[in-house]
Order: sequence, then C-alpha cells, then structure tokens
Amino acid sequence: MSDCDEQQVPTDGEHKRTTSAVNARPTWGGVEKGTQLPPRTYVLKRADLVRYAGASGDFNVIHWNERVARSVGLPNVIAHGMLTMGTVARVVTDWVGDPAAMVDYGVRFTRPVPVPDDDVGASVEVTAAVTEKLDDGLVRVTIKAVHDGQTVLGKAIATVRLP
Repeated sequence: MSDCDEQQVPTDGEHKRTTSAVNARPTWGGVEKGTQLPPRTYVLKRADLVRYAGASGDFNVIHWNERVARSVGLPNVIAHGMLTMGTVARVVTDWVGDPAAMVDYGVRFTRPVPVPDDDVGASVEVTAAVTEKLDDGLVRVTIKAVHDGQTVLGKAIATVRLP
C-alpha cells in the first residue's frame, strides 16, 4: 500500500486515513458552477518516490539523492512532477467515483514538492470546484494544490463526464 494515501488534515497531531468512498456521487443535473469538491490532503514520502521511480522508470537523481538535489539548487529531494500530478487528480476521481470519467486533465508545474527524509513526508492540500458546466454531461473542474503555503500546480483543470 502506498504512503501517498489520502489523509484528513490532522486535528490532534496525527494523520488519520480516510476512505475514498463518497456517499452520493455527483450527477450532471445535480452540480452547478461553484460546486465544491471535498478537500483532501495527500502525503508523499520518500518510499513513494522509490515506488514511483520503479514503476515509471524515472530514476533521475534529484528524486532520491539529497546531496545532488541541493547541489543543483533544489531545497531537498523532490517528488516527481507526474507523481504529484497524478496524486492531485485523485480529488476529482474520488469525487466522481470513476477514474475513467476524467476525459481531460492538464497542469503546469509551478513549484517542486520537496520530500524530507522522515516519517512525516510532504503534505499537499488539494481543493477543487466546478468552474464550468458544459454540454453532454461534462463539467470542468479547477484544482488548487498547495504545499507549505505555496501553489505547486498551476492551471490544474480537469474535464469530467458525469451521469
């Protein structure tokens, strides 16, 4: 099981695992512009970077060697951009209940997510809202992903088909 699991924002100093199940799935007729998706916090740890490197074949040294990452001006080892992008997309796929319902997704990488070598990892807080209701059951969702008070993905927009 991956450590980049969905987390609730801690209220008592501990992260608690939540389920990704949502009681009522959205429908095209039931959402409007401005509909807020449930906010999520995802935690990335060094072990997630290792697993992602193995799965993707991206063994760039800045994702595992702190000395090299710092030598090129990074604050620490950083999460793979595509790992961050994919993890953040879960706010939408969990909301709709079907990853295949996402028909388009794009982001701009604005800041890296430094991942410390500890048991806490790096938290990415994610919020999202329906920003446009299109034809044919499609809605556009704008996503905001923040780490350490700074936006890490810009122009993060997903188009989703709802029943």
